[in-house]
Amino acid sequence: SLKRAVAEYLSQDLPNKLSPDDVYLTIGCTQAIEVILNVLARPNANILLPRPGFPYYEARAVFCNLEMRHFDLLPESEWEVDLNAVESLADENTVAIVIINPGNPCGNVYTYHHLKGVAEMARKLGILVIADEVYDHLTFGSKPFVPMGIFGSIAPVVTLGSISKRWIVPGWRLGWLVTNDPNGILKKHGVIDSITGFLNISSDPATFIQGAIPQIIQNTKDDFFSKIANMLRETADICYDRIKDIPCITCPSKPQGSMFVMVKLHLNLLADIEDDLDFCLKLAKEESLIILPGIAVGLKNWLRITFACEPSSLEDGLKRLNAFYQRHAKKQ
Repeated sequence: SLKRAVAEYLSQDLPNKLSPDDVYLTIGCTQAIEVILNVLARPNANILLPRPGFPYYEARAVFCNLEMRHFDLLPESEWEVDLNAVESLADENTVAIVIINPGNPCGNVYTYHHLKGVAEMARKLGILVIADEVYDHLTFGSKPFVPMGIFGSIAPVVTLGSISKRWIVPGWRLGWLVTNDPNGILKKHGVIDSITGFLNISSDPATFIQGAIPQIIQNTKDDFFSKIANMLRETADICYDRIKDIPCITCPSKPQGSMFVMVKLHLNLLADIEDDLDFCLKLAKEESLIILPGIAVGLKNWLRITFACEPSSLEDGLKRLNAFYQRHAKKQ
């Protein structure tokens, strides 16, 4: 069955084998986010979200009347979670913390040690961990991907994922929500019943996509994945190296996963740019180059650059970015 195929695929990296009953199918990872935030929402509840992060969490939290509390990812520490700040943010109404690994928008990959620290902090606070792993295994640096579900015996983990990124089929809209909870905490507190109830009144992924998934998961050869990882490694290297030649932006750490990198914008080197949004608007108009302003992901005066493209296109884009800087640089 489809659920069995997903459970077996995810269990390859876990100490406890998942059963098909731990897997809930969703219309892409976005519906998985919608489901878990709706399930956790209640009067006065709050959720801990990363900054920078993926803005769909904020949108869904507002829709569910969940209060958002943001913790910082630390650029000087390869975008690790500021665990001390998280503890000071949480209270008795905190329901969960969201961890995105590999990271969008930062391109970071968390170590086993850091993720264990997150799990231990979640246990101390009495909250669950929402592990957004939609970019699972899209890693190409020195750090391997470590699934948060490994630590499900420390604190309950709800893993969100999909086929869209690793298999490069974003329009197929098939995702999953998976519970890693060997201690049965989520069942005891009614979370499992709420997930089931929510999905009973929601649409399902397209049936013909569901039918194809077991074969896709079981029969995709390793060289398909390694080819994608090698392409991303090449473009990440190009991006990181070329950024060094553009004085108005700096990259705190080389991307190791996903398809993105965050760079700091130095407005003091630019003559007529107000902020990151102004920079991106003028860049699009003058150079036909689209970069996401950091304010869109919660970090003002930073930029998110995507390197999931042909090396020649990336080289051209970074040349345009440099030309834009030269045109707007402060005269010394």
